[in-house]
Amino acid sequence: MKRVNAYKIAMGFAIILFIISLGMVLTRNSAKTGPVLIVFFISLAIAVRGFRAVKGFSYTIWIFTAVTASMFYPQYFTSVGDFQFKTLIVPLLQIIMFGMGSQMSLNDFTGVIKMPKGVIIGVGAHYLIMPLVALAISHIFNFPPEIAAGIILIGCVPSGLASNVMSYIAHANLALAVTIGAVSTLLSPFITPLLMKLLGGQYIEVNFWSMMLDILNMIILPIVAGFIFNLFNVGKEKLRSKVIQLTVFFVIILLTNLVYLKAKQTDFTGFLAALAKSMCWFYFLPIIGAMVLRHFLKGDKQLIGKILSLVSMAGIAIIITIITAAGRDSLLKVGTLLMLTSLLHNLTGYTLGYGVSWLFGMPEKDRRTVAFEVGMQNGGLASGLALQMGKVATVGLAPAIFGPLMNVTGSALASWWRSKPPKNGNNFTYDKK
Repeated sequence: MKRVNAYKIAMGFAIILFIISLGMVLTRNSAKTGPVLIVFFISLAIAVRGFRAVKGFSYTIWIFTAVTASMFYPQYFTSVGDFQFKTLIVPLLQIIMFGMGSQMSLNDFTGVIKMPKGVIIGVGAHYLIMPLVALAISHIFNFPPEIAAGIILIGCVPSGLASNVMSYIAHANLALAVTIGAVSTLLSPFITPLLMKLLGGQYIEVNFWSMMLDILNMIILPIVAGFIFNLFNVGKEKLRSKVIQLTVFFVIILLTNLVYLKAKQTDFTGFLAALAKSMCWFYFLPIIGAMVLRHFLKGDKQLIGKILSLVSMAGIAIIITIITAAGRDSLLKVGTLLMLTSLLHNLTGYTLGYGVSWLFGMPEKDRRTVAFEVGMQNGGLASGLALQMGKVATVGLAPAIFGPLMNVTGSALASWWRSKPPKNGNNFTYDKK
């Protein structure tokens, strides 16, 4: 009872702060609203935890808190001395992807066999709808070239991990969601650079091989490391299965370094050095880490999952904060319009994703799944690619806005669908036709 009262007090405090900040804006005293808005979002993030209907929005509100702080005080989120915070983006993204991979195994890809129609429709719709909608938006609203390139970039990346969470909340087909997300992610090193070259090349220079290498390093290799970690942390696989999987993972790392050879135009010595580095970070270190944690945590997979989930959530918030601070000046010029177009992009993805799956006769649970998998993007990958291009303050803005926005719309849509359970009880009915 006391806890509920504390949440209500926090909500009341948040309402008062909102009124004060609104009054300061209306009286054109907006320069001093920063601290008030920051405390307002903190109070609101705490308050919603006490109300079941909106509890899921707490994390998104914390992100808004960080974004507000970085907009009003960007100097604290760009650098400390000579150290630039933007150098943290890629390592944080790799940790997030490692966390995702550590909760998965190759068995998660059996959904391709069980649900081929749903996977093909979901992945195909994702890589057709979002890039083309992004291209249309960039043309219609006439953004500066690098901002437009960022919009197209967010449209060309694979679906994000958040879409799986929304599918779970919405009583959608979670197995299909995981498979579509995994397949779209595995295809991203090939499809994302190709789409970006074709659609975004008119706005900025796009190096196909360099972008492929960046995606492999930021997404695929950390996920492989997560798979290896899971393989030794859980320890349920037979020796033959472990050998086969480890061989497959070695081949992936080897192929990645062949792309490195092409992208960097290096010699054989450079290739061997890069391969040795990749093997240390993404092959042997996960094995050692899994064995150490298994010894100390006694194989408590749930605890490890909670730790990695917390680290991932913190990593996403930090990435968005750094990009917002770096691109503050550009955001002040196009921020409102960019937010509206990001919302349009996101909602169009949901609508067309649902519509396409309806046209193909998929059951309601799968329509919801495809809607989320099409409309929700991997903003972290887009941000990392923008950084690797050296344009995080411009190309990186659309991903920074799209990420928090899709979590708000996705949570709202998932909650609404949750209150309307689908009539189709069988996830795989359309595969039997």
